Amino acid sequence: MARALPPRRVRLMRSVAVLLACMLVGAAIAVEVSSRMDLHHAQASFARTRTELQHTRADLNATVGSLGKATRERDKLATSLRSTNQELAVNTQSLNNDNGSISLQSLDLTTLHSCLQGVASAYQSLAGGSLPKAISAINAASGSCLTVEGGASSGLVYPFDFPDPDVLTVGGTYFAYATNSAAGNIQIITSTDLAHWSPVGDALPHLPAWAAPGTIWAPSVAQIGNTFVMYYSAGFALSGEQCISDAVATSPEGPFVDTSVLPLVCQLNLGGSIDPSAFIDPGGTVYLDWKSEGANGQPPTLWAQQLDAAGTSLAGPSPAQLLQPSLSWEDGIVEAPDMFWLDGQRYLFYAGAAWQTDKYAIGAAICSTALGPCTKTQSQPLFSSQGDIVGPGGPTAFWNSSGTSPELAFAGWLPNEIGFPHSRVLFIRPLQVTGGMPVICPATGAPVAPASSGAGPTAPPTACSSNGPSG
Repeated sequence: MARALPPRRVRLMRSVAVLLACMLVGAAIAVEVSSRMDLHHAQASFARTRTELQHTRADLNATVGSLGKATRERDKLATSLRSTNQELAVNTQSLNNDNGSISLQSLDLTTLHSCLQGVASAYQSLAGGSLPKAISAINAASGSCLTVEGGASSGLVYPFDFPDPDVLTVGGTYFAYATNSAAGNIQIITSTDLAHWSPVGDALPHLPAWAAPGTIWAPSVAQIGNTFVMYYSAGFALSGEQCISDAVATSPEGPFVDTSVLPLVCQLNLGGSIDPSAFIDPGGTVYLDWKSEGANGQPPTLWAQQLDAAGTSLAGPSPAQLLQPSLSWEDGIVEAPDMFWLDGQRYLFYAGAAWQTDKYAIGAAICSTALGPCTKTQSQPLFSSQGDIVGPGGPTAFWNSSGTSPELAFAGWLPNEIGFPHSRVLFIRPLQVTGGMPVICPATGAPVAPASSGAGPTAPPTACSSNGPSG
């Protein structure tokens, strides 16, 4: 029979067992706490890594987007250069076949070479990321390229891509703005005589967050007090439709800054809004004209609405309808409105038909007020394809620097160079009113010639006293 342990020893052993159990539990707790802390640190590190990865992906996407845009611009210039080289080859062959007679119309090949060399140099500078060098090359080649394209007899003043133009006169200088090109979101050129133009660069280097890059079209700039306000259309990234926004600057050269969170005008139910144009009534009230693309049973439509005194917010209760397509030559399209006060009357110039065809043309209407109603002046276009101008459109009226002569700027294709990737170059013609009707005069001052395209005859020939763009 085993002897019972003394009570004191039993208590001692129990105490030791309890102590050992406590130590084991404490160790387990310590291990658990340590494991949890390690897990927390690991999770925090993972979260940081994931955030850094997201930022890296965003940077990569932005870089890819910029690279894609630069590549598209490079390819566009390369296509244009190839086209010009092909035309040179064809003309040179024709020259050889005809023993140097008619094909180049006495064009000096040195001039042609100078133009091509300048365009190639600009392309190489853009491909290398140097916009200033590209601008310098374009400046150097502008004169020779203007001669290659036929000179200024047709009113051609800038022989490079310049669609949807808008011209602003400030002091003795003219500032012209146009749809994006290799120069950036909004290209800008300047002149002191309306005949010689120099590129400046990008007037709108940064876009608001809602705007999709590469979708910037049809700028219009107004001077309101000491501020310059640019209206332009941009793709709404969330839906894809074009919408209208505004940007401000203290100088007509910019840079213009857009701080908007949402567009100024965006008629999503009508297919989007585009082609904004500012109009300041004789009383000083600022209005905005634009086009809705057309949707849900409504055709493309021209609208107007009052703006606030700063020109940066809508002030009227709702937009007023100015025009819809109603004439055969418009082919169901009206766009690019530009209202202009001339001889005590509000004239609304606009474009009709498809922009990428030779049927594109300029029309005119007379408006009782800045909000309409507007009545078209004739059944035929005011100005359509003729001579060296094909598919004229995007009209913008302005006064010369002395305030004595109204002018009309517009873009157009050159013969046999219609549609993308060809360029729409810039023309300027004198503008007059005869018998209450607007007349676009030839650059030479001769009567307007009849049209040569399917857009229908231009307005009846009318003698013009002006002798070309005056600066």
